[in-house]
Amino acid sequence: MQDLSIHLTPVHIIYLIGVVTILSTMVLRKDTPIVCVIFIFILGLVSSGNLVGGIQSTFQAILYASKEFMEIIATIALVTSLSKCLTDLGSDYLMMRSMSKIMKNSYVSWWILGITMMIFSLFLWPSPSVALVGAILVPLAVKKGLTPIAAAMALNLFGHGIALSSDVVIQGAPSITAASAGIEPQSILQSGFPLFLTMGVVTIFSAFIINRKCMVDKTGGTLYMQSNDAVPSIKPSKEAVFIAILTPLAFIIDIILMFVFDLKGGDATSLVSGTALLVMIIASVIGFKRKSLEKVTDYIKDGFLFAIKIFAPVIIIGGFFFIGGEGITSILGEQYQSGILNDWAIWLAGITPLNKYMVVFIQMVIGGLTGLDGSGFSGLPLVGALANTFGTVVNCSVPILATLGQISAIFVGGGTIVPWGLIPVAAICNVNPLELARKNLLPVGIGFLCTFILACILI
Repeated sequence: MQDLSIHLTPVHIIYLIGVVTILSTMVLRKDTPIVCVIFIFILGLVSSGNLVGGIQSTFQAILYASKEFMEIIATIALVTSLSKCLTDLGSDYLMMRSMSKIMKNSYVSWWILGITMMIFSLFLWPSPSVALVGAILVPLAVKKGLTPIAAAMALNLFGHGIALSSDVVIQGAPSITAASAGIEPQSILQSGFPLFLTMGVVTIFSAFIINRKCMVDKTGGTLYMQSNDAVPSIKPSKEAVFIAILTPLAFIIDIILMFVFDLKGGDATSLVSGTALLVMIIASVIGFKRKSLEKVTDYIKDGFLFAIKIFAPVIIIGGFFFIGGEGITSILGEQYQSGILNDWAIWLAGITPLNKYMVVFIQMVIGGLTGLDGSGFSGLPLVGALANTFGTVVNCSVPILATLGQISAIFVGGGTIVPWGLIPVAAICNVNPLELARKNLLPVGIGFLCTFILACILI
């Protein structure tokens, strides 16, 4: 069983104060990088015992976060580069025109965007799906009057929420959780199905009802289409038509290759990103001929400038929260082998009086707490182990507890609540990740409440 004893140190106390301070700053709608740097410095100072260690820790945290985010940064940059090229050629309008009859208005667009994202995410995982779905469907949804923030919510809640938390196709999440809980993944998927269904349905409908008024762009959704206003009245070139056909075809081939070679996660993201780069180069050569060399350079610059602009503050914030997880060893030193957030979660479980209902509450809280590092998956071994421990101690359903921990960990950390976990969606939709997190907070909170009540009944 999971050992629920843990020794808390001054580093643990300082980190908890830092988390509360940062979250409070976010609630006040203020930027947090300076707060994060201060607490990283204090943690480094206390853990090393000297000023040099404190100063070095600030850079080590930023460096670690940069490495962790680099895959996402590059993906966003390359997809943005392709998007700019398609816009200049007019190919993006041609691609989206075929979907215009289906996506009739902002509300219909929201559901189509979300459901498409969920389907792709179930088979490919959300990271590559954001690039695939977002690059093609988001501009059309915005053109139909859907606000960028509402589009981001659809991608986020359907993909990083419903699809990733259940993971019924790839089964990466339930496999990790089940292994730690000492049960089979199918036990989580079968016994936990009512919880997955409740969390998903309640969250999605809550988001739709609460945010209906802010889903409609009064300006007509021109954010993504500024350079294309005159495209419908101009006969498209043969080059633009060719690229409009080539681009979705290339990504369809990617999907086939993912199935054939069983590419998942980072491998799938790499395939999508590489395809975006190659298609952008081909489009530039075909569309701009002798100017293509300069055009490709410009598009790559624009893409990376956009990605870095979005990620710069998030790298600082991520540096602090990675100390709460596996990044602590690289940032503060080899003497730390366990993430601070995990230690706090174990401590909380060890001091709380246990009964069935309290166990359900603790499991949900601990799952969310471990998700604060922005991963979602890093806390799954812990919630699985605790499900086994709690289920044995109070004689309740281990699969239900494991499912509950998995849902809360991934909904919080997988990319619907913590801003540093939902950057890919925010970048694709060109919205503030903090604002997106605020919009998600209430519907996800309602989903948690209903799921908690159902778990208490089923336990």
